[in-house]
Amino acid sequence: MSRYTAQMNSTALAALALSVLLHVAWNLMTRRTPPDVRFLWWALLGYLLIIGPWSLAALILQADWSWRLSGLLTITCIAEAIYFLALGRAYRHAPVPLVYPIARSSPFLIALWTVFFFGEPLSPLGWAGIVVCVIGVLWLGFSARGGEPTRALPWALLAAFGTSVYSTSNKLAVPALPNYATDLGYVTVTIAVAWLALSIENRAHTGRFVPKRAPPPFKWIVAGLFIGNAYALVIHAMQFIPAAYAVAITNAGIVLAGVIAMVFFGERQRWRTRLAAMIVICAGLVLLIAA
Repeated sequence: MSRYTAQMNSTALAALALSVLLHVAWNLMTRRTPPDVRFLWWALLGYLLIIGPWSLAALILQADWSWRLSGLLTITCIAEAIYFLALGRAYRHAPVPLVYPIARSSPFLIALWTVFFFGEPLSPLGWAGIVVCVIGVLWLGFSARGGEPTRALPWALLAAFGTSVYSTSNKLAVPALPNYATDLGYVTVTIAVAWLALSIENRAHTGRFVPKRAPPPFKWIVAGLFIGNAYALVIHAMQFIPAAYAVAITNAGIVLAGVIAMVFFGERQRWRTRLAAMIVICAGLVLLIAA
């Protein structure tokens, strides 16, 4: 590996590590939020209010605009809206520990799309890391209990498919995004569409676009900043490493969140199985980092 390549990989890993921390942080902030508060709706609004205006201006003025970029942005918006809506539907039938790992099993699909349709090379070690990581993630998900898993599974798988599509389109859009401000602007557009989709869903289920209850403003604004930057950092990392690697490495957040849940929140049901699954995920992550 050349020194330049090592520096690029280090930059990507640093961005992904920060993304994981931000992602885990905002998820922990939502743990005890009642479902009727619709915390995600408020968090996305917080991002749009604070980061949205100037990042959108950066995207408009600094991105290398073309019909290709416009098409990729459209695909990302549609796929990300599908992801959020499918995830929300899955959560109505089963708890987060079961649904979320299944939704995060997308790296294998991303690898298929990027390798076979767009010619992005992956090493044998990289393929092995992705497969091992996904096996661990699925094992962790199916180790959870509660709810109606058979009804939640189709929606969780649809969320995984949505993730694979928008991650692939994000990777293809990266060459037209020259800096982190344009990465954030790209995320702003996709989050705006997802927020509108959630608003329409709120209207369909409650008769209101705006949820009746709101969490403390500081909480949803900070969570929104964390969500948007977590996504933008993954896009930034995709400048240097394959999309499947980037998304798979962010599954370190599942391990971190699981450890926190067991140690600090006393969630020790089936802890041996969950711990074994997390060790498998970590083994996959080691292979990916070495790839």
